[in-house]
Amino acid sequence: MFLAAYHFDGPSDELLPAYDKLLAGFPADAIVLHACVVRDGGITVYDSCPDRAEFAKFSTDPGFRAAIADAGLPAARIEPLGEIHAVRGTRTVTG
Repeated sequence: MFLAAYHFDGPSDELLPAYDKLLAGFPADAIVLHACVVRDGGITVYDSCPDRAEFAKFSTDPGFRAAIADAGLPAARIEPLGEIHAVRGTRTVTG
């Protein structure tokens, strides 16, 4: 599994409703590992893909970029992070 960070800059109180709208457009069973973090100056979404090739395809897909814009989010700064060695978790958290 490959992990990437999608950084969206701006006021989090404006970004979060747009993020929620974007996320609602994806089937829940299509998401393996996903986290949205509120940070100073915006939000960062950590998301996994099956592998680096799939990440490259997904992150550059015009349909994905259009979905970001349609949800009301600014263009993301996309940061490929690397292959996941291990993941552990026990629950889903929503704000």
